[in-house]
Amino acid sequence: MGIKNPIHEDGTYFLTLTIVDWVDIFTRHIYKSIIVDSLKYCQENKGLDIFAWVIMTNHLHLIARAREGHHLSDFLRDFKKFTSKKISAAINDEPESRKDWIIHRLKYHVNFDDTRNYQVWREGNEAKEIISNDFLDQKIDYIHQNPVKAGIVYEPEHYVYSSAIDYAGGKGLLKVLFP
Repeated sequence: MGIKNPIHEDGTYFLTLTIVDWVDIFTRHIYKSIIVDSLKYCQENKGLDIFAWVIMTNHLHLIARAREGHHLSDFLRDFKKFTSKKISAAINDEPESRKDWIIHRLKYHVNFDDTRNYQVWREGNEAKEIISNDFLDQKIDYIHQNPVKAGIVYEPEHYVYSSAIDYAGGKGLLKVLFP
């Protein structure tokens, strides 16, 4: 899976990972839990530091970096591969009223010679290096305002699948480092 902008392994990045066709996979708790659990694992075992994050209905935003001895590009590759398998299995195994439609969309994007049954994530990743404190503040605000702008919550810190609660003095689902 390619990257639109090359990643310098010692940098901090604003990352966007998007579901193929913008399919609203993350409307169900089970799929969001796969993402949260996978991010926790990567924080504990793959050297991932997260400064801000949000899971929306069809994409994920992170501000993240890899600790010394780890590579952000490796995290992206492994995270997308693992979560693709887990999400695909959950779609097949869990009650899902949209199962046929979702499977059709995910199968549509698999190349003819590919060994995968489904493609969950869009090819490539949008990665923008954080080059200033102003840019960092702008992206943190953007991440936290996403659920508000989407009409999911009135206040950013009320959205469970976000680091906004951490920035408001509470404790969220993932460990967050403050800049």
